Amino acid sequence: MEAAHQPWPALGSLLVRDGLLTEEELQDALEAQRHSGKRLGEILVERGSVTRTQVARLLAEQVEMPLVELDESDVDTGAAMLLSEDLARRYSALPVGFLPDNSLLVAVADPTNVLHWDELRLALGVPIRFGVAAPEAIDAAIAFVHQETLDVVEADENGSHEVQGIVDVHEADVDTPAVLLVNKTIQRALALGASDIHFTPQLRALEIRARVDGVVRKIGSIPTSQQAAVTSRLKVIGRLDIAERRAPQDGRVAVRAGGHTVDLRIAVLPTKFGEKITLRVLNQASAPHSLSDLALSPEAESTVRSAIHQPFGAVITCGPTGSGKTTTMYAALNELNTPDRTLMTIEDPVEYLTPGIDQIEVNTRAGLTFARGLRTILRSDPDIILVGEIRDEETAQIAIRAAMTGHLVCSTIHSQTAASAIRRFTDMNVEPGLLAATLTCLVAQRLARRVCPDCRETYKATKNELVALGRPSERVGKRFLAHGRGCASCGGTGYRGRVAIFEVLQFNDEIRDLVAAGAPTLDIHRAAIAGGMRALRDDGNRLCLEGVTTLSEIQRVVGEA
Repeated sequence: MEAAHQPWPALGSLLVRDGLLTEEELQDALEAQRHSGKRLGEILVERGSVTRTQVARLLAEQVEMPLVELDESDVDTGAAMLLSEDLARRYSALPVGFLPDNSLLVAVADPTNVLHWDELRLALGVPIRFGVAAPEAIDAAIAFVHQETLDVVEADENGSHEVQGIVDVHEADVDTPAVLLVNKTIQRALALGASDIHFTPQLRALEIRARVDGVVRKIGSIPTSQQAAVTSRLKVIGRLDIAERRAPQDGRVAVRAGGHTVDLRIAVLPTKFGEKITLRVLNQASAPHSLSDLALSPEAESTVRSAIHQPFGAVITCGPTGSGKTTTMYAALNELNTPDRTLMTIEDPVEYLTPGIDQIEVNTRAGLTFARGLRTILRSDPDIILVGEIRDEETAQIAIRAAMTGHLVCSTIHSQTAASAIRRFTDMNVEPGLLAATLTCLVAQRLARRVCPDCRETYKATKNELVALGRPSERVGKRFLAHGRGCASCGGTGYRGRVAIFEVLQFNDEIRDLVAAGAPTLDIHRAAIAGGMRALRDDGNRLCLEGVTTLSEIQRVVGEA
């Protein structure tokens, strides 16, 4: 009779309906509830009969509310901070984000507590819609959002850092919403492992996106009412002109997070809806120790190691921006960094601070360019030189001639393949004969996302996948591949972390003759393949067959075969 007066289906009935409980197990749990006073869901979770997520799903159905499969990477930071940490924990609730009708979606663990609804509406002061989430998911998201505030380390004119904590020396009140929003947003992006953070003004909000593992994802939005304050805050910590809104600006700031300092490069660009600000994250704590840390194939690793141990010549890495070229070069430098050698670098900016290496940062305002700095380095008795990037004719000429006169030169250049780097040099008027005499190794690379280790699953490859992987003769159902089903650790993407794909072109007599003769790029590429070089796509296929990444990811990064 009691069930007839219940406006919603009873939780127990839903559990039995879905086969999660037998009627006997339900009656036993109800008997325990009468003696303990606990909620039915709590008892069943404690017994291990169901999970909290299963209870949350059925509670959402019971009260006709949406289920919020809460992941901290999907929480809108600006929305979440509308509710203080104390209230969020008291009510086990967290604002998740604004809906299209401008109401605020709030995830709650107990959707039946109407008293909490009224108190949350009063505390937030905006129209609210409720959703249901598992309690532990809400607790984890609250902990993620309300972490300790970042220490801002202001850089002086000489680039040195003084710890200012959360105190901004330019403002009297550091507890303003804009300061907190900026600190929390940067902290959250760093926790996700972002390489870039985008503050993009749109018509109705300031959208916040982060590039994580090479892919941009939205991590929040800020109301337009806070846009000017947030933009000013970012410009202030980067020592930029807050009054200038029509011209591009560049700045820098360092923040202390997780026990180490992260350098942020700030780029401000005027757009139709306001100033777009991009923060480039330079995490100096992640430099690899050796080539062995890069997951090169044994043959490619041996080729690169042989090239960097030559007394002179040029080893060049190629690829688009953000493909890990400098990381590869530093892995090589760390192997060569011994007391009996003098190593010097010139970079824009210095990405990895490394003891034992003299590192110079380009400063165009002071007249220190790649070319001018490289000329001075050559007069400073170096054995090994790293040029951060060869981007103009003058730098290319000096670097190649340095490799010709008894120095080992490591550098990077923008090109799509190893063989096409040769054309890039000739376009900068470096003589083909000089290239043939000095280049010892060209390394092209890309970064692909790794399959998330926490949700990794294996499956049998299809016929089409075997053909795409260059294994058409293998029997279907025999080869296992891997993919990620998506979980909280990877933000539901199925990927976490990245691995490099390499194409290593070693210079032999045939390649040198082709280069000296000015042969087409395709002829050089074919000769290198015939000589044993593994192309980018083939190296990506190797990682797929090893279960490190997926075919779709390799196709995204390298393109169709």
